[in-house]
Amino acid sequence: MHPPIVVQVVVDKPLVQGFDYLWDESLLGGLPAIGVLVEVPFGRTFLAGVIIKVSAHSNYEVHKLKNVTRRAPLPPLDPAVLRLMYFASQYYIHALGETIIPTIPQMWKKPDEWEKIPKRLASDIEKKKKKNKQEIVEGFVDENHLNDGQLLALKKLRACPSNEFKAILLQGQTGSGKTAIFLNWLSGILDDTSAQVLLLVPEINLTPQLERRVRAYFPEKKMVVLHSGVSEKVRGIAWHDAMTGKAQIILGTRLAALTPLPNLRAIVVDEENDPSYKQQDGIRYSARDLVIWRAHDLKIPILLASATPSLETWMAAQSGRYEYIRLDQRAQGASLPQVHLVNTRDPQTQFSPGDEDKPKSKSLITKMLAKAVSQSLESKQQSLILINRRGYAPVLSCSACSWLSKCGQCSSYMVLHKAGALGKKSVLSCHHCGLVKSILIHCPDCGNSDLKTLGQGTQKIEDSFEEMWPGARVLRVDTDSSRKIKGAEELFQKIHAGSVDIVVGTQMIAKGHDYQNIGLVAVLDADSRLFSQDFRAAERLFAQLVQVAGRAGRANKDGETGGAIYIETQFPEAAVFQYLLRHDVDGFLSFTANERKEAGLPPFSYQALIHAEAKSLDKAILFLSILKRHVQSQGLIFKGLKVCDPVPKPVMRVAGTERAQLLIESGGRKDLQELLEAMDRYLREHSQGRIGKEGRVRWLIERDPIAI
Repeated sequence: MHPPIVVQVVVDKPLVQGFDYLWDESLLGGLPAIGVLVEVPFGRTFLAGVIIKVSAHSNYEVHKLKNVTRRAPLPPLDPAVLRLMYFASQYYIHALGETIIPTIPQMWKKPDEWEKIPKRLASDIEKKKKKNKQEIVEGFVDENHLNDGQLLALKKLRACPSNEFKAILLQGQTGSGKTAIFLNWLSGILDDTSAQVLLLVPEINLTPQLERRVRAYFPEKKMVVLHSGVSEKVRGIAWHDAMTGKAQIILGTRLAALTPLPNLRAIVVDEENDPSYKQQDGIRYSARDLVIWRAHDLKIPILLASATPSLETWMAAQSGRYEYIRLDQRAQGASLPQVHLVNTRDPQTQFSPGDEDKPKSKSLITKMLAKAVSQSLESKQQSLILINRRGYAPVLSCSACSWLSKCGQCSSYMVLHKAGALGKKSVLSCHHCGLVKSILIHCPDCGNSDLKTLGQGTQKIEDSFEEMWPGARVLRVDTDSSRKIKGAEELFQKIHAGSVDIVVGTQMIAKGHDYQNIGLVAVLDADSRLFSQDFRAAERLFAQLVQVAGRAGRANKDGETGGAIYIETQFPEAAVFQYLLRHDVDGFLSFTANERKEAGLPPFSYQALIHAEAKSLDKAILFLSILKRHVQSQGLIFKGLKVCDPVPKPVMRVAGTERAQLLIESGGRKDLQELLEAMDRYLREHSQGRIGKEGRVRWLIERDPIAI
């Protein structure tokens, strides 16, 4: 009699262990393999799971084990991606099943659909053959058209061996042609018809523009695009093409970082400093950090590109751990934009009652900026106005009793959105829980009908610009105006086509877009992000300002000025603005590094957060206090480790749930890892899944948080 075939399977549940099942060779057609996607009975239901072990033995009585019911029509996940999953699971203190299964597209997690999938894939190939339409391509820059700086950078990249790990920072001023360099570099790697390359971008709205550029460079190569904006079917087929090696170019946002790629030869992370690479729910991984580990594991080169590198990456390049390639001039040879700091406390920058060109209603921008916009319009150039707040106004207020439009479910305010943004009528909306309410006619506290708006968002600025320049074509670009991915793409096409004079938008407009006719960039309310409890706030603001400034004058040629950026601030003397005046990225990063070193903050230390959510704040705080007392009693806190007291989160209540956090700081990764593993064991012993048995508190451990 043959010994039984026992397979261990992990499922998408917050459980550390795998589960043993029997494998029926005749029913499932062949022998099992590690990495195979299967369907298994689990409790009263059936779940998709992945085999992580095959053996002839089980710690349980074999006759009590249930059978694997189906296998997916897929090859096994390759060993390299499974190693990545094991690492991510251990480092980010997350169960293996919870790490692997969410990376698989929904289409492949529905076993009832598995029989139909081969037909679907075949019909998709047929459709593509019939369609065979000419793809839109743009932005091809042949190697012969690169400037000396770009050619030198390309030469250095090509000198890197393709079969050993090398992390390379490509730091170049905005408009210096970083994309042209890494696409020319990848063309050499893709000469091998089996090679795959992974290209990561931080946000969905950057993908279409880069996709068109990649198609221009590689018209014959199969490319797939992976991000949350594509339909489940399209994503499922793209993932299949990537994991079977059919697709050579994989372009996507952070979720593409965990895609199985059996022939991966090189990785590029564009705008590597962007916080969007950090996942903010489920397993809170950093896609940038994981692909660096992946490149190291596979012994392949990885290129990190940015005009404003993150402090961690910049320091690694300065110390020689990463190869360092710099581009210090714009691709077309134009100078960088002139920076103008507008001190909003200075009365001379404001409109005065006697000014002839004074707008009818109260101006939301300074006189200096208004003059610059008028000049830009006269010279037939576009203006880009950045305000990092969508909606019409952040708060609605009563002038009689000081009532404010607080959200009933969150410890934040409801934002006023004018008609057309979120519906046919003007509404109040909470940006944390999504609650939407009709506009109040009277104050709910005192009945006063004179309700006023406080502050301004993109919609209010849009209205103000339309009033001040009635002949100008004003376009608003934010998540309200671009609800769909096609919507965002259409908005950017309008800008590129020159059918817009003034663009008002949030940070969506600041990143990576290669605008050709922007002469003026303005940043309103820059101070809102200057002072924050988050120690990375200044670094992020600086990166954003450099990015948005870089949208100006990109198409200008040798010797021409690169446009202008106006920043409205009450604190022009702040370090962020002073380094920006000189376009001194290295100076700012060096200044920031010294500040962080003195304060003992990352990257000179390592951090983790324990999140707790409960119906009352007291329960969440008590839960974290008990956890802290436990690790103290076990002698797990020693020199070099610091466990702070639990505190409420900055936004304490969201959707009726109270939230608290416990911050842990450590001088070394190893000590922090051991402490977090001990905390995880203790929490799991006293929880069902991720919910504590006492007080029903939901908890989560987060490594390397980017927002505290």
